[in-house]
Amino acid sequence: MSFMAPLLDAEIIAIGTELLIGGRSDSNSLFLADELGRLGIAVRFKSVVGDERQDIVTAIQTAVKRAQVIVMTGGLGPTVDDCTREAVAYATGHRLGRRKEALEGMTARLLQWGRIPNRAQLRQAMIPSGATVLKNPIGSAPGFCLTWKKALIVSLPGVPREMEEMVRQEVVPLLRAGTKSSGRLPRSPIVRQVFHTFGLAESDVDAKLKGLIPNGAPVDLGLLASPMGVLVSLTTKGNQSVSEKNRDLLQKLVHDVRSRLSDWLFAEGRDTMEEVVGRELTKRGLMLAIAESCTGGLIGHRLTQVAGSSAYVDRGAVCYSNQAKTEMLGVPTELIARHGAVSKEVAASMACGIRERAHVSVGLSVTGIAGPGGGTETKPVGLVYIGLDDGTGRPITREFRFHGDRNVIKQRSSQAALDFLRRWMLDQVPT
Repeated sequence: MSFMAPLLDAEIIAIGTELLIGGRSDSNSLFLADELGRLGIAVRFKSVVGDERQDIVTAIQTAVKRAQVIVMTGGLGPTVDDCTREAVAYATGHRLGRRKEALEGMTARLLQWGRIPNRAQLRQAMIPSGATVLKNPIGSAPGFCLTWKKALIVSLPGVPREMEEMVRQEVVPLLRAGTKSSGRLPRSPIVRQVFHTFGLAESDVDAKLKGLIPNGAPVDLGLLASPMGVLVSLTTKGNQSVSEKNRDLLQKLVHDVRSRLSDWLFAEGRDTMEEVVGRELTKRGLMLAIAESCTGGLIGHRLTQVAGSSAYVDRGAVCYSNQAKTEMLGVPTELIARHGAVSKEVAASMACGIRERAHVSVGLSVTGIAGPGGGTETKPVGLVYIGLDDGTGRPITREFRFHGDRNVIKQRSSQAALDFLRRWMLDQVPT
């Protein structure tokens, strides 16, 4: 399969009307850019198109003029608006036909789920002639790839878990093999070091890193803010060779970022806050119980998404009403009456109550006003208190004031609670 050029550029085409109207964000492109970069393939362009066949055709025709690797995600499902197969066939002049290997893989997956393929699902086995079928190890929709006008076109499902596994198991080996058979080498791997911070605004992170990159250095500094914090990245510019001098520079920059961000830095690479917290709890032999109000179980959900979390998570309770806080956690009614459910006093009592009832090392609590209603002048929407009790008789609390819609406030509150626990374990709780 000959599709390689002296230097490989890639374009990502994300397909789905929901990506254009705000129904869903595209989380696939960051993963794809990272994986392609590891192979020395630079993502130069990204297009987002809706579920209109002609729009997808136009995107493909544009992409082949400026990229040698085109990765498309989405539009491979069984519904009538899933028209990526038809668009690729039309754009490249290939016929669509039902492929035996695609049909067998899809049927086996559906039978494994106790389902029989219906007429709509059979559309997923329609593959452009001349294309190679890419197996889907998790879902029912296969992908495919083909070459056209010296470019490799890869089409994958839009479901993140399915897409990621197919990239690892099918696409990466395909690209490596294509590089070898072409006799041409891509750029040296694009090195990207990622740092995750929480508790600082994007402008504050920018100020801390001001002057980090020397003028003319072949490294880009990137910042990306989200409810979970600010992501910092150092990325080599993808020259054909990475010299020893440049590698030394990158290592120095990594050291400088760690030093400048200090305890605001909670993870690097693909680590998440819940994974970091889980490792610290395990290292210390601590067992955790959680009492949640405004986050509605989000903290417990995130912690238990990590395999093996039963070693350090005992239980979680969603105590939303005042009555639940009293009945389930033993928070005194007079304490709520005096200070309000959203207060440092109630947060401390919640943490103490869940720890005592669970007979564990640490109790963590959160209470707040997620909005959009319920706020007052003295206690506005976004006011959140987090409590932690370790049985010493000195529970600690912290106040936060978040901004955003209800979902953002819940996400930030869960991240703040986990970061508070992390800092406590590392003796970094701000005074």
